[in-house]
Amino acid sequence: MPRYALRVEYDGGPFAGWQRQADQPSVQGAIEAALAKLEPRAHTIAAAGRTDAGVHALAQVAHCDMEKSWDPFRLSEALNHHLKPAPVAITVAAAVDDDWHARFSAVERRYLYRILLRRAPPTLIHGQVWKIGHDLDAEAMQKGANHLLGRHDFTTFRASICQAKSPVKTVDAVDVARVDGFFGPEIQIRVRARSFLHNQVRSFVGTLERVGRGAWAPDDVRAALEARDRATCGPVAPPTGLYLAGVGYDTDPFAP
Repeated sequence: MPRYALRVEYDGGPFAGWQRQADQPSVQGAIEAALAKLEPRAHTIAAAGRTDAGVHALAQVAHCDMEKSWDPFRLSEALNHHLKPAPVAITVAAAVDDDWHARFSAVERRYLYRILLRRAPPTLIHGQVWKIGHDLDAEAMQKGANHLLGRHDFTTFRASICQAKSPVKTVDAVDVARVDGFFGPEIQIRVRARSFLHNQVRSFVGTLERVGRGAWAPDDVRAALEARDRATCGPVAPPTGLYLAGVGYDTDPFAP
């Protein structure tokens, strides 16, 4: 069966997450339903990461197996037609080898978190940022974020329901920047690693927000990390500001 990689963009607001749900809408379910319009049968797709309810994607990657050969452009166009009106789009498709896997072939995942700094509620980007009505010190947040780099036991920043076999992960980058956005100033936090624990990025962000508003010193992040205790973590940031921004592979399946 020919296999195709799909780059997927979606607004996570209307969905209970990526993973197929029996009684709730999911991104996986929406794409599999669209595939069934093209080839009427049960479809099962795999993704690079299972985003939670309310989490968005700029460039999720999934793969599907088809019974017949498709021109990748025609496949993406046909899927986008049948995905309407769901806020899901296949931005590009590519033929890949039969043993290529969206999850297991991935060598890194990149996440973006957006914090909007303004008093007024967002209207045009409602549900797509974490709105905070006070300023944050991006420089202090970066100093705190630097303690999270490298290979550590991240028990402090791991959800109690996390199913990973080990809390030890290697974080390659945590970059904090203040950006003058169209809707107001934002703090944007970009995190990169091969893989993540459940709620790890949102736990990072909630803790760094405490540093940014002056409730914590940057070195308090190191103390929380070394405690290996979930109770020492800052609050978990809401899902609305989180985006799966990209997935890396040894060979880019979408390269021209």
